Amino acid sequence: METLYYLRTSSPAGRLFLAASTKGLVRLEFEGRQQKLNSATTQLQESNSEVGPYLQELGEYFAGKRRRFSLPLDLRGTDFQLACWRALVDIPYGETRSYRDIAQAIGHPHACRAVGMSNNRNPVAIIVPCHRVIASSGSLCGYGGGLDLKRKLLDLEQAGLNAHRNVNAQPCLPLGIGA
Repeated sequence: METLYYLRTSSPAGRLFLAASTKGLVRLEFEGRQQKLNSATTQLQESNSEVGPYLQELGEYFAGKRRRFSLPLDLRGTDFQLACWRALVDIPYGETRSYRDIAQAIGHPHACRAVGMSNNRNPVAIIVPCHRVIASSGSLCGYGGGLDLKRKLLDLEQAGLNAHRNVNAQPCLPLGIGA
């Protein structure tokens, strides 16, 4: 039986559930949107020490001090899902891509809907940045945390880019994590 170390925490994005294996982060999900874990093969153990480093990087992200996450991920899905999620990780901070862009990037140019379903099943929100995927028209669509949060995350990243360029802009999310 595999042990996953977990924490539930408050964040500027709402309540989050994080779970990590010995290989890396397995889950970062919004409260109420948690995907089921196989209880026959997985046991959960609460652990600040195992999950704490992920919380620290998330806190730095929300504070506008981190653009790229460095801790390991232990993503689990089909080959197609894994390809989609890796393509999401490649979207630069503060930028967006369309579902069509992701489909083309993974070599399946007509699989826009399948890319959307893979985004919907993304087990590691924010760090695997499905919030950076928008409709081809440029409009916001679909996000597990809701469209308001998607907009706030995109605004946070734009504010981070503007601050780096010395443009007067403030992140729209309150700071602090783990409260």
